[in-house]
Amino acid sequence: MTAFVLVPGPFTGGWVWAEVAALLREAGAEAYPVTLPGLGERRDETGEEAGIDLETHVEDLVRLVDGIDAPEVVLVGHGYGLFPVFGAADRRAGRVARIVSVDTALPENGAAWVDSVPDPEVRARLAEAARDGEDIAWVAPPRPGDRARWGSTEGVPAEALERLERRAVPQPAGTLTGPLRLTGAAAALPSTGVLCTANGGSIDLVRMLVESGPPQFLALADDRVRFLEIDTGHWPMLSAPAALAGALLRAAAGEGHRVTAPEQAHERPAHDVPFLLDVPEGYSERRGRVDLHLPDGERPRPAVVFVHGGPVAPEQRPTPRDTPFFLGYGRYAASLGVVGVTLDHRLHGLADYPLAAEDLTEAVALVRADPRVDGDRIALWFFSTGGLLAADWLAAPPPWLRCLAATYPALAPLPGWRTVESRFRPAEALGTEAGPPIVLTRAGLEHPAFTATVEEFLTAAVRNGTDVEIVDVPNGHHGFEVTDRTEESRAAVERAMRAVLGRLRD
Repeated sequence: MTAFVLVPGPFTGGWVWAEVAALLREAGAEAYPVTLPGLGERRDETGEEAGIDLETHVEDLVRLVDGIDAPEVVLVGHGYGLFPVFGAADRRAGRVARIVSVDTALPENGAAWVDSVPDPEVRARLAEAARDGEDIAWVAPPRPGDRARWGSTEGVPAEALERLERRAVPQPAGTLTGPLRLTGAAAALPSTGVLCTANGGSIDLVRMLVESGPPQFLALADDRVRFLEIDTGHWPMLSAPAALAGALLRAAAGEGHRVTAPEQAHERPAHDVPFLLDVPEGYSERRGRVDLHLPDGERPRPAVVFVHGGPVAPEQRPTPRDTPFFLGYGRYAASLGVVGVTLDHRLHGLADYPLAAEDLTEAVALVRADPRVDGDRIALWFFSTGGLLAADWLAAPPPWLRCLAATYPALAPLPGWRTVESRFRPAEALGTEAGPPIVLTRAGLEHPAFTATVEEFLTAAVRNGTDVEIVDVPNGHHGFEVTDRTEESRAAVERAMRAVLGRLRD
């Protein structure tokens, strides 16, 4: 017999698992919906001065596992709940048959859940309190209008959503800020990721990350890791309890899709791979979120603003602008006589595109106001999923935007990215007004999900008579500057840069 220990996300209790637990029991399994100390009906049992933290929750789960007689224990974590799940599994690896993550990224040793909190306002508040030495005992649950930042509620019935809002309770702050301590035992256990497609997760996306993303994603191709999909939002226990119960039973049986790594996996982390062109370091200045790579000379110069994709975990180091990739692009532009601009924007989750757009607008205003910049000659260059941020500039292009470039971009939300606001659809924004010329770099071995958005965009461009120059890299993958360091890739980068600078100076 299999026993499922069901650990909920923040601000909730075991009650969210009620329907799933009933279905698992009907199937002959044991089910233990968990309410963690300080939450739900256990809010008062420890008292507000008990100093509840992540360790409290880990120890509580360990005691529960120790009391289960079933020969096979499967720990299931949703959102924050995956942190104590990993902590308990690490201490009781011999008793845990599998870890199941429900629409949640796997945590690493030393990580704190505050770094994964999808609401930037909460992250900023906790970071400010830590800097000021302020002791915050509780974190308030999200307001109804902020719920989308914590994950898509698509498919949740109105009554269940009302219950989710009504029964939400504050989360002990120490559970969010305390680091997860792991020995490595949990990492050796089999695991299954249940991906919720309406919240942006999919097996196709995992495959793309493994095939063309940073090397840390290669762990997702381990033979012990499987994936299942549910076509619903971030709360499948409320929106699709039968589908989730079925997925958990399949996971316990070892079923699911395995993603395989490419034959030639990269041994060096992406942030450690040098830029593929040899460019001088030059002089740069840091202005908040923005770095300016400045060419020699006194007169004002045109500027190219390089915009990274994402989502990028808020704790990721180095941040995009400090990677050799964007340092290289910024320095390359400066070596050719224009100001190269890089920035770190706040695209930490699919609901953060408005924040990222705000950061980009502020960065462009800062750049244009600099006396060393010719504010009437600006180019914006978008990479990967940063391409969605091009929509605002295509819908209402300012006269000083002389060129818009995009390299292996997503030009419409990827499959399952339904929580991305409707305004971030460049293929639909194109042609609403006469816009700037576009330089589009395509990878011939691109992931089909990206290719489909580019084809949709090019169809709209032809229909609207948009000036598009295409730079093709026939043998290149997504991120070819890192994955395919060939003469073909170098030539493509050089050609794209010449095309952008030619339009800036025209």
